[in-house]
Amino acid sequence: MTAHPHELWHARLALLALAVGGFTIGTTEFASMSVLPQIAEGLHVDEPTAGHVISAYALGVVVGAPTIAVLGARLSRRILLVGLMGFFALAHCLSALSPNLEWMLAFRFMSGLPHGAYFGVGALVAASLVPRSQRTQAVARMMLGLTIATIGGVPFANLIGQLFGWRWCFVIVAVLALFTALMVMRYVPRDKGDPEASPLRELGALARPQVWLTLLIGAIGFGGMFAVYTYLASTVTEVTGVDQAMVPVALAVIGLGMTLGTLVCSWAADRWQMKAAGVTLVYAIIVMALYAPAAQQLWSMLVILLLIGCVGGLSSILQTRLMDVAGDAQTLAAALNHSAFNAANALGPWLGGMAITAGYGWTSTGWVGASLAIGGLLVWALSMALDRAKAVRQV
Repeated sequence: MTAHPHELWHARLALLALAVGGFTIGTTEFASMSVLPQIAEGLHVDEPTAGHVISAYALGVVVGAPTIAVLGARLSRRILLVGLMGFFALAHCLSALSPNLEWMLAFRFMSGLPHGAYFGVGALVAASLVPRSQRTQAVARMMLGLTIATIGGVPFANLIGQLFGWRWCFVIVAVLALFTALMVMRYVPRDKGDPEASPLRELGALARPQVWLTLLIGAIGFGGMFAVYTYLASTVTEVTGVDQAMVPVALAVIGLGMTLGTLVCSWAADRWQMKAAGVTLVYAIIVMALYAPAAQQLWSMLVILLLIGCVGGLSSILQTRLMDVAGDAQTLAAALNHSAFNAANALGPWLGGMAITAGYGWTSTGWVGASLAIGGLLVWALSMALDRAKAVRQV
């Protein structure tokens, strides 16, 4: 049955509203790193200490995703999304007003709380707007907001921070969050929520081995991209040997790769499901292994950064995989995907930093990334083996 053109247009506007939220969250997550020196100066601390601001946000994501998903399972998803963006706006206004580091850490932790829940609930809403055969592509359209933020939102916020001060970066994010809330209220279809949902039912997702395996694939296999991203500025200047002015260009190239990867991987996932994740992890091993030799010249560095960015498409594949394996605990499982990726955001840079400190050089982050992708591929193989064994038992 063909959908009415008006319904199709309304679904596209709803996906656009969700993507604007992704753009908002992506801007604050990555822009905070780019204005860290200004934050340190403004709060009268050194830069390593100011880095705890980034960790506080990530901790908020890890804590908030499962907590909000469990407690808000019965609520209307539309109302929950509006509430999450309203809270996000408030927390960013408070961040902009932080008088010292202690308050800043508290407000950044608050800012991170809605992150994972927004993407988890938003993914479920996006999937509900299209036929089942197009679910991953719908989720990817929402995720495009986050990847586009790495291309345009972060450089813009960084420029505003340099011209008017770092506090205005958080003000801009607060305005974007309020705009998202208004768009979601206007275009996302009304729903009554699930009266049968309960915290206990949502927690049932944690009893499913395939949920844990899917989360592990993301937490391990995706860490390599964060290892490369975190130390990219120093690699570009120290190894590639170009001026600091090329760092934003290199970051934007990775963002472009993430956008392309999200589109391609979502298309593949709607056709081949988890096989697409396996291919993506093999691809990640290859491009990460090429990082060290490619970093020696600018042109090859930009090419390999574009290819490494494409690994970001793994996120949308795993998001719909969680919908398939979570049973009736959809909200928690969907939200946990972003807790897993924030775990990767901690694991990759930590291992990359260990390799650099051990004397293996800035480009050793590529080998760290390849090793993590191998680890993710092994978990993927275990997950697929369990699927095959289950299919045999059913036959």
